[in-house]
Amino acid sequence: MSKTYYAILGVNPWASEIDIRRAYRDLSKLYHPDTTQLPKDEAIESFRQINEAYATLSNADRRNNYDRRIQFSRFQYASIENQVSTDATASNAQSRVPKNLQTIDDDGLPSERPLSGGELFALLLIGATLVACLVLVFLVALLRGDRLFPEAIAPLSIFWLYLP
Repeated sequence: MSKTYYAILGVNPWASEIDIRRAYRDLSKLYHPDTTQLPKDEAIESFRQINEAYATLSNADRRNNYDRRIQFSRFQYASIENQVSTDATASNAQSRVPKNLQTIDDDGLPSERPLSGGELFALLLIGATLVACLVLVFLVALLRGDRLFPEAIAPLSIFWLYLP
């Protein structure tokens, strides 16, 4: 049998729409016939397969039909011996993982990943903006002749003495 659409895009069957879109973008940039170093016929065939896989997996109805056709189910099935067993405890039930699950984490949430270069640059810009704003406030206060610690702070300690 030929490769599944999931294998063509390089994602697992539990991939979200965002993961599928990212994989499609990366592969389409790599295999586009106008930009690749591959032979033209091979690039066109690869690009056609990538587009066909993305067109099917990006649409929820077509994806469900395709999953049924390849006999894939997103539901977790317990094996028959797990259902027959009556002495299963809660800790024992958690240790049994269905064979069709390929996720790393049990919580279903995305796993942590290192920040990309763009994300690090954005954090750097945010931090630099914060520091620049604080310096600007300090300079404006000095140019106006304001004191750093106004005398209004001292009477606040007396205010606390009169509270009931």
